[in-house]
Amino acid sequence: MSGRGGPVRMAGPPGAKAVTFGPSARRLLSRMGPDAAGLAVVSVLALASVALTVLVPRLLGDATDLVVRAALGGGPLDRSGLARTIAEVAAVCVLSAGLSFLQGLLLNRVVQRTVFRLRGDVEAKLHRLPLSHVDSTPRGDLLSRVTNDIDNISQSLQQTVSQALVSALTVVGVVVMMFTISWRLALVALVAIPLTLVVVATIAKRSQPLFVGQWRETGALNAQIEEAFTGHDVVTAFGRREEVRARFAAKNAELYAASAGAQFLSGTIMPSTMLIGNLVYVAIAVVGATMVTGGSITIGGVQAFVQYSRQFTQPLAQLGSMANLLQSGVASAERVFDVLDAPELSPDPVDGPKPSGPGRVEFEHVSFRYTPDAPLIEDLSFVAEAGSTVAIVGPTGAGKTTLVNLLLRYYEVGSGRILLDGVDTATMSRRDLRSRAAIVLQDTWLFEGTIEENIAYSRPSATREEVLEAARAASVDTVVDALPEGYATVVDDDAGRLSAGEKQLVTIARAQLARPQVLVLDEATSSVDTRTERVVQQAMAQLRRDRTSLVIAHRLSTIRDADLILVMEAGRVVEQGRHEELVAAGGAYARLHEAQFAGAAAEVD
Repeated sequence: MSGRGGPVRMAGPPGAKAVTFGPSARRLLSRMGPDAAGLAVVSVLALASVALTVLVPRLLGDATDLVVRAALGGGPLDRSGLARTIAEVAAVCVLSAGLSFLQGLLLNRVVQRTVFRLRGDVEAKLHRLPLSHVDSTPRGDLLSRVTNDIDNISQSLQQTVSQALVSALTVVGVVVMMFTISWRLALVALVAIPLTLVVVATIAKRSQPLFVGQWRETGALNAQIEEAFTGHDVVTAFGRREEVRARFAAKNAELYAASAGAQFLSGTIMPSTMLIGNLVYVAIAVVGATMVTGGSITIGGVQAFVQYSRQFTQPLAQLGSMANLLQSGVASAERVFDVLDAPELSPDPVDGPKPSGPGRVEFEHVSFRYTPDAPLIEDLSFVAEAGSTVAIVGPTGAGKTTLVNLLLRYYEVGSGRILLDGVDTATMSRRDLRSRAAIVLQDTWLFEGTIEENIAYSRPSATREEVLEAARAASVDTVVDALPEGYATVVDDDAGRLSAGEKQLVTIARAQLARPQVLVLDEATSSVDTRTERVVQQAMAQLRRDRTSLVIAHRLSTIRDADLILVMEAGRVVEQGRHEELVAAGGAYARLHEAQFAGAAAEVD
């Protein structure tokens, strides 16, 4: 496990792509394009709702003037006119609220459809990423991008799009109504706009990198938690829990620092804009009172204008307060866009060839390196004849598992060719290639489901009898007989209901059901005991029958009957032949054989 400490890097890791607020926000909003019609309806509803809302102060001002004229003039109060005005106000408020409700309901649907498509795009992208990208990205961080960051985008869009639209329309509507009452007072109110824009822009410029750091540290913390949880048994066995806790505390502190800084800075936007609004409110009250004494405006007009000033400054403050939500959403969107923009697997050939032979595999002058400056496999050539078993042995790091990655096109060869029945695998579609192969790995993998479902995973169209036949061929029936629920027993990769060897038998049955032409066994018995190994070996022997098999093994006892043994060192085949020939040759294989079996004899003694 790995961790990192030190100060929080607010601006992103070295070499990371800089986040620019404008393009990222525009790209995020552009993903709502498929729901343009719904957004248009939302805009119309918002416009109608705002138009009705801004009428209310004007109507209330008219009602005030009726009362003031009656009080100052000594005449009777126009009660019918006052009642009509109040009724109009009530009707306008109810209609505005109804339109606002419909707008929010429709916008929620638009936002959720947008996020639905985004999740689908990310899920599809994950299946197009090369294995090298997945291998180089911490699993917890990738999961955080797919879950936490997309959820944050959803919340940000939900809380900002509607409010931003309504606030912007309210500002425009209120300004228009202000000018219909008094252009002088309107000019006083307009001073708030440039002041608010300057404050928001200044604070947003400083807080945006902090939001980027917040979500980056969230991903890093999730990666560390996932790592510690996956390795919980190892952590406990070696007594490193305190160290794990300390690293978690350090990482948690980094996330706290990034989050606190982002929230503090963005949180100053709202009070700053409210201060500007209050100053403008006082200025309007003073100037308005002066104009009333001069007779250039009525008391009802000033009352309406004061209400408009509140309606004017409040949406400005709301727009400012939404900046932190939008910044947080854009920071998460940038992390999701990094996944969507990652280089993809090379496209499969259109109508590529489909080999129809029995499964002959040939490596022809294959070279490969994971990094440009570290060659791993150089000029490797060998042939696995159809129906034969080819064993690959050698020290750790010799390139054995890399052969599997290249054969199944998890990685692309650097140079040379890999042929399946004479067809270059690079010209085939990956689906066609992998449909002709099955793999049993050292590390078993079972998804959460029944044993029967796990076996049927390789061929969902198989009948139940075919599934049971594959299970019997792999000796899974002996395992199932001891379970109360039988094949309906629910298991997963982490549950302890099955031992390592029993899980391996299930994966062998899964491969058996796939009916592959080419079989890859990658250290399939390395994690089981000797007794279970014999059962697994019998199951694998049944599985290898009439199939081309590539067997990667450390235990040389498991490959004595191989038709061909390749001995690899530093990415090259240094010896090849049958078991007896290689032992007699006294070379690299003989040294491996002597070291392994001498060690076993010493343990017995």
